[in-house]
Amino acid sequence: MVIALPGLATGMDTTGLISSLMRIEAIPQLLLKNKVSSSQSMVSSLQALNAKIASLAELGKATAKVGALDLYTATSTSDAVTAKAGAGATSGSVDLVVDRLAQSQAGVTAAMTAWPNDPPVLTIVAAGGTRTEITALSTNLDDVVLAVNASAAGVTAMKVATGTGEYRLQLTSTTSGSAGAFTAYRGSGADIDAGTAVDLFAEPGAAVIKAAQDAQVTLWAGTAAAQTITSATNTFTGLLPAVDVTVTAVSATPVTVNVARDDVQITAKAEELVTALNGVFAYIKSNSAVTSGSAGTSTKSGIFTGDSMVRNVGDRILSAATMPVAGRSPSEIGISITRDGNITFDAEKFAAAMASDPAFVETALQEIAGRVDAAATVASDKYTGMITSRITGQESMVKNLNEQILEWDDRLATRKATLERVYSGLEVQISRMNAQSAWLSSQLATLPKAGNQS
Repeated sequence: MVIALPGLATGMDTTGLISSLMRIEAIPQLLLKNKVSSSQSMVSSLQALNAKIASLAELGKATAKVGALDLYTATSTSDAVTAKAGAGATSGSVDLVVDRLAQSQAGVTAAMTAWPNDPPVLTIVAAGGTRTEITALSTNLDDVVLAVNASAAGVTAMKVATGTGEYRLQLTSTTSGSAGAFTAYRGSGADIDAGTAVDLFAEPGAAVIKAAQDAQVTLWAGTAAAQTITSATNTFTGLLPAVDVTVTAVSATPVTVNVARDDVQITAKAEELVTALNGVFAYIKSNSAVTSGSAGTSTKSGIFTGDSMVRNVGDRILSAATMPVAGRSPSEIGISITRDGNITFDAEKFAAAMASDPAFVETALQEIAGRVDAAATVASDKYTGMITSRITGQESMVKNLNEQILEWDDRLATRKATLERVYSGLEVQISRMNAQSAWLSSQLATLPKAGNQS
């Protein structure tokens, strides 16, 4: 085996020479890598744009939905009465008097140290007559409490010390209102039928301490139209169309519940839509800008500069947001386009339009939102969107380029090995020639010189 050291025979830096040659050979691969980097940057930027536009589409869809702008707020003239308006509410007011609050039944038994009967059986009879028979593990009152709380009787039990070594059981309905009323018996259902069961709240020292009771309000109290309404809870669901009223205290005088259109929420929805639109336009603009370089530096273009697809998407959305509605400009409701392609929102103008022509404002805003949703969906749909398709194409190209880069790795490795063999062989040949030259020189040196011959 011949061992060759780079440059030993020729004096050349063959390692550096091969490296220089390989840098030239690798230029096509470097161009591919640069293209991959550029494509990956484009994919990231398109994905960010797609996410913004998809969010805009969702916002537009939600705003354009039927009833989305039927926003109302409900207030009352008393802290003891609160009202909440939902979709479908209408403007108006009503007076009511809170007659009573809802409450759950609670009762306590007579004092005892243990359950008087063995087996320890008690029966809960609900307001509708349903019986629940409960048997505890022992006459220990803790076991009785556990059994009651584990049952489906709709009653909870609690052991309360009397301070004399005895205890009482407090039984409380888990359901408020008259529907939660119950009777508790010591004994089984058969004992009840036989008349031998004991009403736990009728014994000496026992009592129902809080009766089951529905909440009650009276509308238009003191008039011939007075109407009494009850509720098992302190919330009267749908007391007014799409309005729930909750009471927390009895009132001696009428409380007025007012329901009015919530212009603040409607204005906020319009402003939110405009903000989302400007977010998309600002992102496109910042990534399409061309930055002029200072002296000695080059001009830098944004990643979307000259991209017709991105420009087309932006133009579609801008048109959707600013085109007239029923022949009237969106600027009438405070939505205007500026010279630089942004959209401004004038909250005061919007509020004034709401006050003068709320029907048109709601129609116009929902029309604009619907058009924006449609344009944004065309761009960002996860299956057929323009940007989605572009991202898919870019990702496919990156995959193909990476495969080509891997092929170039093999090709360059083979080329480098070839160059190393060539220069190694050259070093060997030069070394042999140098050795032969040295031998010849030594042989020539032994020959007699021509002038010394006799």
